[in-house]
Amino acid sequence: MKEVKLSRKNRILTGVCGGIGEAYDIDPNLVRLAWIAFTVLTYVVLGVALYIIATVLLPEQDKDEDVIEAEYQVRE
Repeated sequence: MKEVKLSRKNRILTGVCGGIGEAYDIDPNLVRLAWIAFTVLTYVVLGVALYIIATVLLPEQDKDEDVIEAEYQVRE
């Protein structure tokens, strides 16, 4: 199972939707739209409460996770 973390680079508020999108290779904007639809359909209270709970419980990405490792070869 993939680990969901708060996104450091793809955030609008706290990075919950960005973290979900990055963990499951889904466009974070689609996750945001789904979250907004869920929030509206549940009369706002449940969606907002779950977002706050996710913000508190999910760990934030490490700074090292933003670094892309690359291997270079020198041509002679």
